[in-house]
Amino acid sequence: MRTQGGGGVTASLPARVMTDLGGRIRTGIETAGAMIVLACESIASGFTDIIRGRFSWSEFLLQAWFMSRVSVLPTILVAIPFGIIVSIQVGGVAAQIGASSFAGAVNGIGVLRQGAPLVTSIMIAGAVGAAITSDLGARTIREEVDALKVMGINPVQRLVAPRVLAALVVAFFLNIIVASTSIITGYVLNVGGGQVSSGTYIAAFVSFAQPTDLFLASFKALIFGFIATIVACHKGLTATGGAKGVADAVNEAVVISVVALAIVNVGLTQAYVMLAPARIA
Repeated sequence: MRTQGGGGVTASLPARVMTDLGGRIRTGIETAGAMIVLACESIASGFTDIIRGRFSWSEFLLQAWFMSRVSVLPTILVAIPFGIIVSIQVGGVAAQIGASSFAGAVNGIGVLRQGAPLVTSIMIAGAVGAAITSDLGARTIREEVDALKVMGINPVQRLVAPRVLAALVVAFFLNIIVASTSIITGYVLNVGGGQVSSGTYIAAFVSFAQPTDLFLASFKALIFGFIATIVACHKGLTATGGAKGVADAVNEAVVISVVALAIVNVGLTQAYVMLAPARIA
């Protein structure tokens, strides 16, 4: 009788929605827990292997070169237009309020504190993370990871730890590349366009910039690289369902990494603002 009136379908819809939502929340919590465990295990195994001289440096060098090859050129190509956009917007607003002399400070510090780490995180999550997930996912589908376990080799020690260390090194240098490229681009546009003199632009940046700004950017890059690599490795090692499963794992890894990096970036920025007050020229 409930089905005839349609009330049964309507009544069961909220229950199905709540059940599905609860299942997704539970799955998300389990995934987050598994990633935390993987992160702790990779750190512990990496330090242990380095101290005992058993770390796979050949795999580390191979992965570092691979990550650099797939990320350096796209990073530069993204950093240049990013620097142009920031420079144009900052220069326009500074000219409107009669503060063109402070364009160097706003442009440089904004890029250093926020722009460079964010661009680096996107490149790590999009280019490096996708490559790691597809590589480990293919190995998992071909049962190579299971073969390592059968031979008594820990996949975390052999596959994850070297990739994590390589990602940290690559992320650190990518951040420097993005910051340098964007700041130089802003300098060329502002000084070359005659909006402000070279000495004024540099003096404004030096007056307001702090050494902690560089430390913050480098720390963010390391944290972002670590998070993106752990997410990519977890999704790759848990991929199922053949080629489609690997593709789904790559998509999930990129989405989770971007969301996680955005949340962590907000937290780090707020902590930095409270712990390191802005310099007054």
